[in-house]
Amino acid sequence: MNENQVKGATKDIAGKVQQKFGEAIDSPEQQVKGVAKQVEGKTQKAVGDVQQAAEDADKESRQQR
Repeated sequence: MNENQVKGATKDIAGKVQQKFGEAIDSPEQQVKGVAKQVEGKTQKAVGDVQQAAEDADKESRQQR
């Protein structure tokens, strides 16, 4: 796992917690902020996934030479 994958997963989890907290205290603002943080986290994790796939493909390519 690379840094973007870890940070993205962490933001996603934090966003879920924030969203649930907003539901518990009946705060639409906190719910929306939580959802936004989840989207940001999932996007960052997807970037990390692409980076990891590229690194893995490069390593595999170099090993086959």
